[in-house]
Amino acid sequence: MASAVSENVETWKAKLDKILHEKNFANDTLEKIEQKTGVRRLYIALGLLAFLGLYLMIGYGAQFVCNFVGFLYPAYASIKAIESHTKDDDTKWLTYWVVYALFSLIEFFADIFLFWIPFYWFLKCCFLGYCMAPTAWNGSHTIYNRAIRPIALKYQDRIDTALDKASDAIHEVFGLAKQTAGEYAGGVAEKMATEAAAEAAKRHIVDSSKTD
Repeated sequence: MASAVSENVETWKAKLDKILHEKNFANDTLEKIEQKTGVRRLYIALGLLAFLGLYLMIGYGAQFVCNFVGFLYPAYASIKAIESHTKDDDTKWLTYWVVYALFSLIEFFADIFLFWIPFYWFLKCCFLGYCMAPTAWNGSHTIYNRAIRPIALKYQDRIDTALDKASDAIHEVFGLAKQTAGEYAGGVAEKMATEAAAEAAKRHIVDSSKTD
């Protein structure tokens, strides 16, 4: 049992170390710190993660920090996925954002109960980290495939029908509004033209009486 746990830990450390050697701004910064301190960037990153976890438990503004972590890296990775020519990374981060949106919706309605959960922002940050973990079956893939996908496929036809009806209703409302606006504008223009003609006729009569 202990050997299996140790093996899993070493596997995760190897994966994290590989990620920390990818070329990006954060890793370049870690490389500079590594060169100045002589400490492996893996241990620097683990230290930062430990500090972040402690701050999320007792620090001020933990909610902002948690939401910032859950948004910043996925947003950056999503931009890279958009600019790349492969489809796998697009699917990965689209899946994350679907799960993130669902979790945010649930969190909004359950906000009154979350206050009573100890270290909630730390637990939420761990959950979001699990959802964005660089593994084949991370949290977002697991939740999507086991919970969201079956429900979405089951009710897909009904949802599409409802969306089509809503779209038709919106187009009908906008079309009616456009027609009404056109008729109103035409009526206003006609009224203004009539008033202008009447005013011109009135002036003509006044000028004629002055001439006589």
